[in-house]
Amino acid sequence: MSYVKTYEEETLSRDAVAQRPGTWVLEFGANWCGYCIAAQKDIETVLSPMTEVHHEKIADGPGRPLGRSYRVKLWPTLILIRDGKEVDRVVRPTSAEQIRQLFP
Repeated sequence: MSYVKTYEEETLSRDAVAQRPGTWVLEFGANWCGYCIAAQKDIETVLSPMTEVHHEKIADGPGRPLGRSYRVKLWPTLILIRDGKEVDRVVRPTSAEQIRQLFP
């Protein structure tokens, strides 16, 4: 997996996520968000070696349908998706250990 550095504009629908096979982490946030910036080293530490996990960084904000469909309220929010279904999430992680707990 190549590590994605910036949040990209939303291009997915909830239905498209539901149809994806495999394991995904959807990371909602904003490039200017201090909490998101602070969490990046821990997120990269955990997700970079996981070649079987797809990681998407999605720019979120008011009126963005995908983030609202997952009821994202704080950034960053990382949602673990397995075969289209939400398995777990971590909101505003402050350590790599919090992120690792997504993966039992």
